[in-house]
Amino acid sequence: MFGSDPLEELAIPDGTHVEEHDLVTDGDVLVGGQSDVELGVRGGTVVAGERVTFGGDIEADGDCRLDMWCDVDGNVLVGRDAYLGERVHITGQLVVSGDLDVGDDVDIDRGFEANGWIVIRNPMPTIVFLFVYLSQLLRIGEEEAAEEVLEEFRTDDREADPVVVPRGASVSDDAWRVSTPATVGDDCRMHGNVRATDIAVGTDTEIFGSLRAKADIRVGAETVVHGDVTTKGGDVAVGPGATVRSDISCADCELAESAEVEGAIRADGETSLVSEPSAFTSPDLAAVEARADDRPAAGSDTATASDTADTGESAPDDFEPAVVPLGAGELSVATDPAVVPLADADRPWSDPAATNGDDAVVPEAEPR
Repeated sequence: MFGSDPLEELAIPDGTHVEEHDLVTDGDVLVGGQSDVELGVRGGTVVAGERVTFGGDIEADGDCRLDMWCDVDGNVLVGRDAYLGERVHITGQLVVSGDLDVGDDVDIDRGFEANGWIVIRNPMPTIVFLFVYLSQLLRIGEEEAAEEVLEEFRTDDREADPVVVPRGASVSDDAWRVSTPATVGDDCRMHGNVRATDIAVGTDTEIFGSLRAKADIRVGAETVVHGDVTTKGGDVAVGPGATVRSDISCADCELAESAEVEGAIRADGETSLVSEPSAFTSPDLAAVEARADDRPAAGSDTATASDTADTGESAPDDFEPAVVPLGAGELSVATDPAVVPLADADRPWSDPAATNGDDAVVPEAEPR
């Protein structure tokens, strides 16, 4: 929980569909502070930092927490509890199935409705509340209760990963602009151009826009990009069956043989066609080192005695190498030589087939 910043990249999980005006996902939605989301949001729990702007409705099956100075241009429908920081503005109506906890100067233009408790105060941030609650439980010796609380926070009844929008992002139907890496999962459908430091797109995804990054860009198998794929100083890898309906500009370009590029490819370095780009494969380290040394990997069927010695393993007593130098081996099965002298042959020398007679194998040469 207290590890790396969870908002350090734009993360679009598998199965996310960005429709014309809404972002729809099966998981939660986490939006960093000072971000501008010009779309509606439909998902599980929706959490937004300070000064986040939403350009459409928010429909949360779980909880909804909007920090101070957030602005929602639409309705907010919450399946569980809602937490609104001070000076939050909602242009539509607020409907909460559970409890409502609001701060000072909250403005809801079309009124609100809550089935649970309504408390007007400044809600405590979730992480602060958890820390204080656990501290009190441990202070009075309720270790088992503290473990149950932690287990409840760790357990998520949703299997889908959350949509993560980093701090200071700009999300709209036209473009997704972030100053962090961007990851798009499998079986997604997105509208808008993607602008990030580096971009990785999964399989069976369709992006109605272009991809532009400062570093590398990876386009997964069977993915369709309706726009340019451009990077300033990085490489581009396009997976099998993927389609880029415009140009590619990069340093090095690695294309799968079954990939399709309808535009031009401008690469400062190399452009290569492979069965599968190396960016999509992670071979075993031992096999890579073995290929680098130009010998089979240890434990393989084609390993020789010297290879086994290099790995520190002794060869068995009855070990026989499959390949030996010419003249050093002995044949275990007796064979007849392919060429024998005429005197030692079974065929008599007077046989016409062995001479240059009328029935000779090699006929006489006719004069020119």
